[in-house]
Amino acid sequence: MGDAQPMIDPLELAVLAHGVAMIAEEMGAVLVRSALSPNIRERKDASSAIFDAKGRMIAQAAHIPVHLGAMPESVAAVIKRSPKPGEVFLLNDPYHGGSHLPDLTLIEAVNIDGAIGGFTAVRAHHADVGGMSPGSMPQGATELVQEGLIVPPVRLVREGVLDEELLGFILANVRTPEERRGDLGAQLAACATGASGWRALAARLGAPKLDAACDALLDYAERRVRSRLKSLASASGSATDRLEGDGVTDVDIDVVVALRVDDGQLHLDFTGSSPQVAGNVNCPAAVTRAAAVFALRTLLDDDVPTNDGIARAITMVLPDRSAVNAAWPAAVAAGNVEMSQRIADTILAALGNAGVDVAAQGQGTMNNVTFGGAGWTFYETLGGGQGASSRGPGPSGVHVGMSNTLNTPIESLERSTPLRVDRYALREHSGGKGAHRGGDGVVRAYRATEPCTVTLLTERRRHAPRGVAGGDDGQPGRNLLNGEPLPAKCRMALKAGDVVTIETPGGGGYGS
Repeated sequence: MGDAQPMIDPLELAVLAHGVAMIAEEMGAVLVRSALSPNIRERKDASSAIFDAKGRMIAQAAHIPVHLGAMPESVAAVIKRSPKPGEVFLLNDPYHGGSHLPDLTLIEAVNIDGAIGGFTAVRAHHADVGGMSPGSMPQGATELVQEGLIVPPVRLVREGVLDEELLGFILANVRTPEERRGDLGAQLAACATGASGWRALAARLGAPKLDAACDALLDYAERRVRSRLKSLASASGSATDRLEGDGVTDVDIDVVVALRVDDGQLHLDFTGSSPQVAGNVNCPAAVTRAAAVFALRTLLDDDVPTNDGIARAITMVLPDRSAVNAAWPAAVAAGNVEMSQRIADTILAALGNAGVDVAAQGQGTMNNVTFGGAGWTFYETLGGGQGASSRGPGPSGVHVGMSNTLNTPIESLERSTPLRVDRYALREHSGGKGAHRGGDGVVRAYRATEPCTVTLLTERRRHAPRGVAGGDDGQPGRNLLNGEPLPAKCRMALKAGDVVTIETPGGGGYGS
């Protein structure tokens, strides 16, 4: 008989859960304090996580849901490349573990006594990775190669030495190479911080007990999830929602989900969702899985650890070559940010139709805004209204759903770009009325002080966020150029003095 696995008592497990989560949080703190770009430094559009030697996510920082839910596939892609202890990999290929091209992911194989003892992973949205338009979030892209430089899992650090030739090749294909170099350096520092913390934990516990702790943390999260699902008995429901075009046409794109809870397992069937489309709102299966994990996480108590144990309770049916399960070479830049939102909305709506008490819909979009000119790029997403719930009104001016970033402070934006913010305010009365009112959106007006381009990838401009239980819908958003309406998805040249105004959607109301 083999040696018995060390026992982990409940108190020790709770301490370990918080301890591992704090390693991930420390990684995130190092990243945002070291980064150069406002998008990472100010908005914290980045995520960090810790994985064990088997590639299972053990803990994550409270960062971006769409990043973290998809990152396990990034580590799996690195493991397939037979990493050596201490090596650091770089990737962004959505079909080999990435989400969309601006999200550059670094993964370090943690060296513990000459063997791989785990992995640290940091994903950050870079303000440019090349492609057909500044910011690498192009409206109208119809294939992946138009969106930017594609990086499969490649070794960036070998035997402790940074591959300067590879880094130079990458920087030669972006519009802002020094900013990219600085942000990648911050990611390397964050991975190293996580590796140091993981090694210290392994030294304190010993390898056998650390392995047992990882198993126990995953099993505990799974038990908590299945217990919650069993409380829903045999709930079932379905829902259909839609995106407002793909950036090539304005034809609605359906997201359909049939949901069933069976003996502690959540089954999601996306049969009936739109086939893969020409534009870039498609998303790979990893992003759809991230949205499913997020939706399930909203049903759980705050003290449930967020790790791979949650995903064990989800089964999905995804139609091949569909908008929710795209195949190469489909463009996917907006799928990560907009289709992910709609998938989460649709799953939550199906839960509501199954009798689960869920909130009204929030703004349902990240309101992606990208500017770029000679030698500079700028990207941000904008908050809006959150849906009201049985517990109270929805908050105003917040990022909702698959986004969890901050706003860019006006001072930082104006210091780093030739843009000026004419107005930034809550969009009053945009939330849906009800017994509990939906949160209000925001208004943000940008004035160009020199010629540049702007790209908008937005949603909920035609189809309003829905209220529930008799509550009114929130107001749809609006995009304007010098006061004249713009499409939800567009790219155009601006001249000095032009003003782009974004009015984001309000959340739905709850109760009549």
